[in-house]
Amino acid sequence: MATKRNHAHRSGAVVMRGAEKRPTEDEQLLQEGPGGTAFLRTDTWRTLRIMGEFVEGFDALASVGRAVSVFGSARITRSDPYYRMARQLGRKLAKRGYAIITGGGPGIMEAANRGAREGGGTSVGCNIELPFEQGLNEFVTLGMEFRYFFVRKTMFVKYAEAFCIFPGGFGTLDELFEALTLIQNGKVQHFPVVLFGTAYWRGMLDWLSSGVLDEGKVSAEDLTLFTVTDDVDEAVDVILAHHALHEAARGDRGER
Repeated sequence: MATKRNHAHRSGAVVMRGAEKRPTEDEQLLQEGPGGTAFLRTDTWRTLRIMGEFVEGFDALASVGRAVSVFGSARITRSDPYYRMARQLGRKLAKRGYAIITGGGPGIMEAANRGAREGGGTSVGCNIELPFEQGLNEFVTLGMEFRYFFVRKTMFVKYAEAFCIFPGGFGTLDELFEALTLIQNGKVQHFPVVLFGTAYWRGMLDWLSSGVLDEGKVSAEDLTLFTVTDDVDEAVDVILAHHALHEAARGDRGER
């Protein structure tokens, strides 16, 4: 992650160092207060930029084939056990024909991209414009820079057959619960969601089962939408088994 010593800001293809921080595109889109009229001069035109970002993303990722999106903390180091696990996961999935899609940054993202490259697969990084520069990690072979979080998140879901979630913070939780919500409400086909780290996720799982479920906020079936494991091979088997079932179902429907 960038430090104050390397103060930089990225806006699309433009990188500014040593300059006053400019608001990101997401910030400008969302910061207009109630009753403001700036949107009359800006938002209509901003939709064209948003549309263009969707088009570029669809065009770049349409040919990646089978893919798995991997999420987790950008703050872990290369000596962290989860880094080694994510690297191993990326390598094993790549050898089985999967592209790996991450946010393109450091930590878990770097590890999964690194494994994908070592496994001879496509290593995709969907980076995001942040207040301070976060460049694509060195192991990305197909990278994109997004201005808008919601466009980037669409790419993670649209082109993935599975989500693998490693320990992380707010961004990781955001991706996890977005995936579960889409599956729960039938907005996407049920695909595997694998959580790595039984100890890390235990508190959240206890809360979901003893609080959220007991109060009727979710159903027992909802808590079966994900798999929790510490075993990379188990995760790979879950993903491969789902793919086999999906292909069998397509065959039964006569699809190619």
